Amino acid sequence: MSLKQQITEDMKTAMRAKETARLGAIRLLLAAMKQREVDERIELTDADVVAVIEKMLKQRRDSISQYEAAGRQDLADVEKFEVSILQAYMPQQLGEAEIAAAIAEAIVATGAAGPQDMGKVMGVVKPKLAGRADMGKVSGLIKAQLTK
Repeated sequence: MSLKQQITEDMKTAMRAKETARLGAIRLLLAAMKQREVDERIELTDADVVAVIEKMLKQRRDSISQYEAAGRQDLADVEKFEVSILQAYMPQQLGEAEIAAAIAEAIVATGAAGPQDMGKVMGVVKPKLAGRADMGKVSGLIKAQLTK
């Protein structure tokens, strides 16, 4: 079963169980997926669906930090719930050691010597780790490796 079909089935299950908050979060995801299909005139693959989910997770995390800074914990809690729903559709996250190994491999493959080569390393690492690691964290780890 593709990821798109699984999300649709989960929406139906949430409808039957009358889980309105969960249903709302899943419908937001389906709407974002449909919007991308219409905009680009393509049928989304699992990798494309993961990219949509990543974008939505980033938006939710930004919103959480903004709401908490403004003292609106009620709105932050809604966003946190949506993050938990979206996170369930993401692939298994990689551990620190696996991420470090992928970065080290990319540095050797590109021959990166310093911070100016960060773009080359990110270009190699991003396709391997997309959806399986927080790319902001990966970027920081690459920068730390290249500035040694």
